[in-house]
Amino acid sequence: MNFKCPSHWFYGIFSVFGVLVTLSGCAAQETRRPLAQALPVPAYPVTDTVAQSDDYHGTTVADPYRWLEDDVRESPAVRRWVDTQQTLTRGYLDQLEQPVDFAGNLEALWNYERRGVPMAAGERYFYSFNDGLMNQNQVWVTEDPRQPGRLLIDPNAWSDDGTTALASFVPSPDGRYVAYLVQEDGSDWRRARVLDVDSGEVLADDLRWLKFTGISWAADSRGFYYSRFPEPEDDVRFQSLNLNHQVYRHDLGEPQTRDALIFHDPAHPEWNYFATVSDDGAYLVIHVSTGTDDRNQVLVQDLRRDLAPRYLVRGFEQEYLFLGHREGELLFKTDLDAPLGRVIAMNARSGESREILPQQEAALQSVSAVGAHLLASYLVDAHTELRLLALDADDADLAEVALPALGSAGAVSGRLGDDRVFFAFSSFAWPPQVRQLNLDRATTTQVSASRTGVDPDDFEISQQFAISADGTRVPVFIIHRRGLELDGQNPTILYGYGGFGVSVTPNYSTPRVAWLQAGGVYAIANLRGGGEYGTPWHKAGTKLAKQNVFDDFVAAAELLIEEGYSSPARLSIMGGSNGGLLVGAVMNQRPELFAAAVPLVGVMDMLRFQKFTAGRYWVDDYGSSDDPEEFEALFAYSPYHNIRSGQAYPATLIFTADTDDRVVPGHSFKYAARLQALAAPARPALLYVESNAGHGAGTPTQKLIRRYADIWSFLWHHLRLPAQARSAAP
Repeated sequence: MNFKCPSHWFYGIFSVFGVLVTLSGCAAQETRRPLAQALPVPAYPVTDTVAQSDDYHGTTVADPYRWLEDDVRESPAVRRWVDTQQTLTRGYLDQLEQPVDFAGNLEALWNYERRGVPMAAGERYFYSFNDGLMNQNQVWVTEDPRQPGRLLIDPNAWSDDGTTALASFVPSPDGRYVAYLVQEDGSDWRRARVLDVDSGEVLADDLRWLKFTGISWAADSRGFYYSRFPEPEDDVRFQSLNLNHQVYRHDLGEPQTRDALIFHDPAHPEWNYFATVSDDGAYLVIHVSTGTDDRNQVLVQDLRRDLAPRYLVRGFEQEYLFLGHREGELLFKTDLDAPLGRVIAMNARSGESREILPQQEAALQSVSAVGAHLLASYLVDAHTELRLLALDADDADLAEVALPALGSAGAVSGRLGDDRVFFAFSSFAWPPQVRQLNLDRATTTQVSASRTGVDPDDFEISQQFAISADGTRVPVFIIHRRGLELDGQNPTILYGYGGFGVSVTPNYSTPRVAWLQAGGVYAIANLRGGGEYGTPWHKAGTKLAKQNVFDDFVAAAELLIEEGYSSPARLSIMGGSNGGLLVGAVMNQRPELFAAAVPLVGVMDMLRFQKFTAGRYWVDDYGSSDDPEEFEALFAYSPYHNIRSGQAYPATLIFTADTDDRVVPGHSFKYAARLQALAAPARPALLYVESNAGHGAGTPTQKLIRRYADIWSFLWHHLRLPAQARSAAP
């Protein structure tokens, strides 16, 4: 339910499906190619500076590129600077030798049908569908989840370039309507519309300024609950702080101006709300949060008799994630007295609670209340184990649900009382498939699977453990083609995230398959700050302990070198959002360890992130420069502030998007300007700015293909250079 963090969009993009086919000129035929010839480092445009400095608790900090924080859509000066940078980067990328046709391979790999997990409503099932190269997923409806049915919503007709996306959709309980959220140019802002399933007509209902919200229908299917912010001023709608979240109920056929305000506390403009109606329609449960941590208050409204929501849990101390209502009790996943997670039942009126599912030895990642059971997903060394508990059982015996391979299961579709439950499964070499769960026997059957032509035996997948600076064991997944020679000469990408309790688990990825097919190695480090081992693992990578995350990443890199997978001349690092911060901090601290780096939509100015859009929520993980002790920690690793004059850095491709209103592009603009000005000129520092795109969600397929073709080509070039070319000035 965390909609506010910098997010693991990059990891999410790698969850996009892919297909492996016989490719003309495919790198699978030969892993050892002639080394590339180094391109000269281009001459960077001169970036103006300003005499800006700030006093932080007695420390004066210069910020000469402050003007690049201005919105590129509103500032002609920033627009001109960005256009010059785009021209420079495009010219450099277009000169790269192309021993691997990444663009062609990616397009072929992406071209296969895929179906989402079906959602039951009334007598119907609703699911997403993509025929392969569609820019956006469609919505289909069927009466049999094993049959295709008919097309309902096609976002591909909404814009010529595919940048208007379907962010999410929710059918009404009776299956008569579908409410859906529209996203434009990758922005976090959403617009809600409603479609009549029988007629295919889009109703007049049109709701604006929704953000960090779901849609939860009332039991009678006549209306739904949602959250929104007040309408911002036009010139700051992509940069201003998000304050005064509010919960509303919308009744079908009414204008938004007549929507009923359900809850808002004006004394706490920083609070956020997420409203959910129980599956039986009896209760409205509102989670109240202040940031990205899983700590929330709970409001509850008995929709049969209460006039307004009332507090069930006060104080932001623990997680209480609502799962469902059963016989007057509300079920919650919580970390109360259980840092690895457990499930409790709480009396809806008195608040008295009892334990249903005790804490286990592994971290409880998620739980779904389905049928008369709890389906619990545990993380065991960063991969999923599913376990089933009968709610009416006399004890808490868990039945293990067998999965096809070591991988990830999620997107569970089912409710209390349902007899059909579906979920998605994928792994590094297993394309996504939809499986149905038999609750009585704890067994699964395949409903649909992506037919990609991928043979799992083509790849070797291992999990090793790096030893971090303080002795902590850090899991590292390593994926490569079978028969790889461990001679230290393999072009390698090390990916990490390490924040906000996000767990990076095995999943299938089209871009990754293209890299592996070319003969590269791909490694994923499960860093502290994530949720792989529960709350303690997360907290060990936050605020004053954030350096642990960077130490873990360095340890993973050193493991890859020690074991012969790669070497500093062949090793690159990559991460998005919080992972972009990770890349920026680590390449500052250990520049000699890497040949190339790709920070994507990164949080680069750790002293000012909280002043823009959703940045204030991230204080839970990062701390704030407003606090003297936290300022010292932030200033010590902030990527923008720790670039050293004359230092040789890895070849760097800094990615951002001009409509990113999660991590505003000023972070990457300022970082790129400073890196270009201060770094030794041996390797390029390029800024890649994608137009009409945001933080990652809703990006059209064709943009993704172009983006990853450019990134892979950049990395392949710099990871295949001869050693002497790396130190030569242009």
